[in-house]
Amino acid sequence: MLIHPIAPVYDKKSKILILGSFPSVKSRESNFFYGHPQNRFWKVVAAVFEEATPESVEEKRAFLLRNHIAVWDVIRSCDIEGSSDSSIRNVTANDLSEILKAADIREIYVNGKAALKYYKKYTEGATGRPAVCLPSTSPANAAWNMERLIGEWKQIRSDRQ
Repeated sequence: MLIHPIAPVYDKKSKILILGSFPSVKSRESNFFYGHPQNRFWKVVAAVFEEATPESVEEKRAFLLRNHIAVWDVIRSCDIEGSSDSSIRNVTANDLSEILKAADIREIYVNGKAALKYYKKYTEGATGRPAVCLPSTSPANAAWNMERLIGEWKQIRSDRQ
């Protein structure tokens, strides 16, 4: 059983919440979200907000807060083999109430179908709020090239205001 090791990123100015499923091995090693060098999350969101891609954890955290983005994951603890979402078992969900109470979250997004599956199963009932599913930025989602990903992810920008 693995426990989620990364604290959520948000502040009272956060307007959108982006949820993944559970941190990858590389993210757990770097102790920050989307830490695998092949994951396209940081490149995609940087392109959406027309900024340089943040590199360090400090730059990534500052980027999120500057753009009013909260980031966390649906799952608090689970059994998982490596980074494989399909291997996830024995799920306990994160409690999103601390973020939803602290910030005026206008929209909740999930990064990929696995995050949507776990959000719907474990979290949507507690929040009473649906999530918008965006295509996964994982390198495993090879059907989506960068241009298509950026095009779909642009909707997060309109909800930020």
